[in-house]
Amino acid sequence: MKKKLVPVALLAMATFASAQMGGGDKKPLSPPASTECKFSDGKAIKIGYSSPRAKGRKIFGAASEKALVPYGEVWRTGANNATTFVNDAAVNVGGKEVPAGNYTIFTIPNPDKWTLIVNKKTGEWGIPYKYESDELGRAAMSISTTSAPVENFTIAFDPAGSKCTLRMEWENTRAQIDITEK
Repeated sequence: MKKKLVPVALLAMATFASAQMGGGDKKPLSPPASTECKFSDGKAIKIGYSSPRAKGRKIFGAASEKALVPYGEVWRTGANNATTFVNDAAVNVGGKEVPAGNYTIFTIPNPDKWTLIVNKKTGEWGIPYKYESDELGRAAMSISTTSAPVENFTIAFDPAGSKCTLRMEWENTRAQIDITEK
């Protein structure tokens, strides 16, 4: 009797381990995404993030509205691990100097403005946010409404001459901030 249980138990453990390691053809709920902006001298800014889907949910709003991303709270700016910000040149992000290096970015969405946080701590999961002492700086982002609903959270750059405008869009919100090379 024990001999019959061992293969069944091993099969169950292997199936569980495969599921935990991402085995199978199942796509991640918030797949990895990235964007990059190159300056005229070839130096670049790269951002890596996980892109969640709206799936009919209320995205931004008051906590009482059961919004996925409540106003006034630090958001990891995507899903899963915190969003990475890597720049191989010193840049100015909305008036804040950011030396070349590896950083993490967070945001604080609000109905009338967003705040971008550049943090020196890297490799964290994202939330809860407990990294104030590691902040390099905070900068105001302007917001506007998108022309159509955005299903997939998206971070992109709009290059224009010597600057890159960092743009984040989801649901019906666009937040952006200019970044220039120092």
